[in-house]
Amino acid sequence: MADEDNQGSSRRTLLLIIGGVVGGVVLVGLGLGVGYMIFGGTPSNPSAEVEQIIERSNPQAQQAEKPETAEELAAEGEEGEEGVGPKKMPRLSPDEPVFLTTYYEFPGNLTTNLRGSRKFIQLGIAVSTQYDDTVMENVDAHQLALRSEILTAMSAFSEEAVDGIQGRTNLSIAIRDALNTKLEQLEGFGGIEGVHFSNFVIQ
Repeated sequence: MADEDNQGSSRRTLLLIIGGVVGGVVLVGLGLGVGYMIFGGTPSNPSAEVEQIIERSNPQAQQAEKPETAEELAAEGEEGEEGVGPKKMPRLSPDEPVFLTTYYEFPGNLTTNLRGSRKFIQLGIAVSTQYDDTVMENVDAHQLALRSEILTAMSAFSEEAVDGIQGRTNLSIAIRDALNTKLEQLEGFGGIEGVHFSNFVIQ
């Protein structure tokens, strides 16, 4: 009888030990699972969090990340062939890009003799562009050299060549091309798109 009691007591003790071990393993597993869910699988990077906070509080950084508008993309498409030089200046338009035109008028009149004639031609000249202010800044900076190019282009025309609307159009194109060629030599970019006559006298 005493042997049976001892055997029963040993079995209960063994079962309690096994139950305690299994229970401990289960508790450890649960603790690890809950900890993984709360704190995540990888430790957070404090420096990355600080950079995110700085970017949120910096409006210039947010502005730099904004995608370009349709007008800006259109303006970039109008750049020089090499992708360098001034950009066209867009103006708000509901339907399609419309570019802002700026003007520059050379001070005074330019006067020279016409080719093969005793008559002279006197012009007041302005130029226009839809590129940014860089073009007109270049025109103003090189005004003396550009005036010489204008006079050279004017003197290449005869009295008959400048007669009528077509003659004036041909003269304006010749002056525009001469100015752009000189600006390309001096600054690497022309940008003048129109030549306009504020005064046109032949005497």
